[in-house]
Amino acid sequence: MSFSTPMMKQWQSLKEKSKDALLLFRLGDFYEAFLEDAYIISKELDLTLTKRHNIAMCGVPYHAGEVYIDRLIAKNFKVAVAEQVEDPKDAKGIVKREIVKILSPGVIFQSNLLKDKSNNFFISISQIGSIFGISILDLSTSEFSAIEIEDEKDLINEIYKLKPSEILVSQKFKDQNQKIIDKLFIDLNFLLTEKDNWYFEFDMALDILLNHFNTPSLDSFGLKAMTAAIAASGALISYLTEDLYIKLDHIKTIKAENLSSFMAIDFATMKNLEILESLNHLNKDSTLLNLLDKTSTAMGGRLLKRWLKMPLLEIDKIQKRQDSIQEFLDNFETSLKISEYLQNIKDMQRLLIRVINKSLTPKDLANLRESIRNVPLIKEKLKNFKSLLNIENEKDLIDISSLLSLLEEALVEIPPIRLSDGNIFKTGYSEKLDELKKISTNSFTYLNNYQNKLKEQTNIKTLKVKFNKIFGYFIDVSRAQVDKVPKEFIKKQTLVNSERFITQELKEFEEKVLKSEERLKTLENELFLDLREKVLKYSKDLQKIAEAIANIDVLISFSKVAKANSFIKPEINDSNILDIKDGKHPIIEANLPFGEFIANDTYLDNENNQMYLITGPNMAGKSTYIRQVAIIVIMAQIGSFIPAKAAKIGIVDKVFSRIGASDDLSRGQSTFMVEMIETANILNNATNRSLIILDEIGRGTSTYDGISIAWSVVEYLINTKDKKAKTLFATHYFELTELENSLKGVTNYNIAVKESETEIVFLRKIIKGSTDKSYGIHVAKIANMPSVVIEKAAQILSNLEKKENTTKNSSEIKPKKAEQFVLFDIQDNLNKKMQNVIKELQEIDINTLTPLDALKKIYNLKKDIDK
Repeated sequence: MSFSTPMMKQWQSLKEKSKDALLLFRLGDFYEAFLEDAYIISKELDLTLTKRHNIAMCGVPYHAGEVYIDRLIAKNFKVAVAEQVEDPKDAKGIVKREIVKILSPGVIFQSNLLKDKSNNFFISISQIGSIFGISILDLSTSEFSAIEIEDEKDLINEIYKLKPSEILVSQKFKDQNQKIIDKLFIDLNFLLTEKDNWYFEFDMALDILLNHFNTPSLDSFGLKAMTAAIAASGALISYLTEDLYIKLDHIKTIKAENLSSFMAIDFATMKNLEILESLNHLNKDSTLLNLLDKTSTAMGGRLLKRWLKMPLLEIDKIQKRQDSIQEFLDNFETSLKISEYLQNIKDMQRLLIRVINKSLTPKDLANLRESIRNVPLIKEKLKNFKSLLNIENEKDLIDISSLLSLLEEALVEIPPIRLSDGNIFKTGYSEKLDELKKISTNSFTYLNNYQNKLKEQTNIKTLKVKFNKIFGYFIDVSRAQVDKVPKEFIKKQTLVNSERFITQELKEFEEKVLKSEERLKTLENELFLDLREKVLKYSKDLQKIAEAIANIDVLISFSKVAKANSFIKPEINDSNILDIKDGKHPIIEANLPFGEFIANDTYLDNENNQMYLITGPNMAGKSTYIRQVAIIVIMAQIGSFIPAKAAKIGIVDKVFSRIGASDDLSRGQSTFMVEMIETANILNNATNRSLIILDEIGRGTSTYDGISIAWSVVEYLINTKDKKAKTLFATHYFELTELENSLKGVTNYNIAVKESETEIVFLRKIIKGSTDKSYGIHVAKIANMPSVVIEKAAQILSNLEKKENTTKNSSEIKPKKAEQFVLFDIQDNLNKKMQNVIKELQEIDINTLTPLDALKKIYNLKKDIDK
């Protein structure tokens, strides 16, 4: 479409530059959108749509622009903002406008959409051969990292954990991996941007990164030979700078992450264990994060989340954190004092980004000053601490007293939010500014004196000297007194009840005042920009201080939690043993009255105690017990103290869980398919150092199928050389308890129950041995099922038990082998048909078996058995 007016031609030119973003075009006191953009904004924000010269328009007030922009970004739109870049008074023809920023969900610096204790990640994904590269950037904190992943499941898992607000991919990647993208869209809310394939070409990406970091090589960042990661990172930098006009001066480094350096916890396990998010919709705070988060700063809150997602594998790093926590506990009053200082420290990382990208406000500078005031106070408290990590953090609290002095000297104690509001600087900071302020201050005195002088000269008692934005300064005289007005008064305006005049003296004063006010605003603006540049010189020191503050904050938070809950420091070692005395589930215990939670021991190794087979009724505590062991291990490897009496934790490389299951209809997957996919993932990826918790396997299919699979899984984990993971297996299949007698490493446990004729009491204590009762009817009674249903169920159960006893009695004349119900006997009690099934199962290579193939195999085996 072509336009005839200069303004619409200007709009069209800027619209082409904004590409797929909605364009907000500054017109005076409004941002206007035109044509298709106007239709979209009107619909999405429920605003009035108008038309002028048959062109659709929709506008929002300039002063409230950020609110409307946030609402659009929250709906995953990109928004380009075109500002007037020259004063309309100086414009020759149409006012010059330029796009000053393009914002999107992954590109926000100063927005209510940013959550204090959460990162806002923009990620880029590339694929070279079988290797996936992920580049991860939080523009609001300047955190920039890259990783490489070989497995598609690991890629999906990592993206789930990152929860990015925006993802950049190539057209080729999108075409080849549509299933991955569709899967992510089901659960995550993000904006997907696809660019031409050449954005992700390695040579171009490498050049972009080398130029950005002004370095001859990326080896110093740890990116050597990380081709896919470099391609993703270069594409992201290119897109942000070239397409979105974002200045990335604050991105000073990129960190190569190696996932093998951290404990692997897949997203399903994070969810099942309620590490970051609660499964209880009525209690969103029922998470490990909420339990451990007693941080005082936004920076500390974000770091704690990172630690929870990435538990450590290196013993010395874990012990450094433990030693720091212990020292904070030993000096707890000092720790609480440091916490008081931490509460006064604002989000220095995000404040620093605003300094660098020139979006800083006077209030931001005051928040930075308040933060810096508290840094030396914290440093002083830490100076006598001896643990290595506390010494390192104290050292990183760099002395920037010169910056503090500058800000103390410059800023008033409570400056305004906006620069245009004025009154930012203290008296004495600038002589010129003080002079201009004096003129402005003295103007009131002058006008008052001038008004009194005129009253005396004219004898007009109602005379007043006033000011408004339209007419400036004027003399107001009532109509009844107009005949007393001197000839030198110049008439300016006639009103119903009065007339307004000006004098030469008042005109000269007005010119002097208005000029001084204009000069005052200009000078304040210049001084503020100069101050911002001076602050910018301290950016590296401020970044280092912010990182140290975050570390101190998390470590003190751990000490507070340990103190409040009587947590202990576990011994971390390189053994393959988990030895926990009186372990507890920290989240559940925190929600119970003191002393009510029943503690339990755990001893797992790779030999005689590799697997606990745990039987017992529903609601007795099996799930709680197996979860608590996994949570304790994760807590231990982030350096936290743990809920136990004592513990020795041999480093665990991966934690897996298969807990519960439900139909995933959005992906067309049944309960059984979900079970099999999760179980296959565990069997394919577990190692001798892994911890597995299984809460039922095979319940999504028939009993015989379920027992068959569960039995085979147990055998696989016990007998496969490199898969001998420490395992807690809660099950209702009592038949599995026979495995204790035939497989070394399997031990039967059950949850103790106190039983009477009329009721049962769950003792919540795990004890050696198996049980052959499910107590289902008792559980149904506890759940308040109608009494008529309970009574009928009891009657049916009694009849079934009588029938079973009769069958047993009538078979007493049969050979001993026929008396026993044996589903599997590893020795020689299998009939020919079952021997064939076992043979087929043994020949399966689980490492190469896909979930779909597993289902087909099970289907065919069941078919053979049923013949």
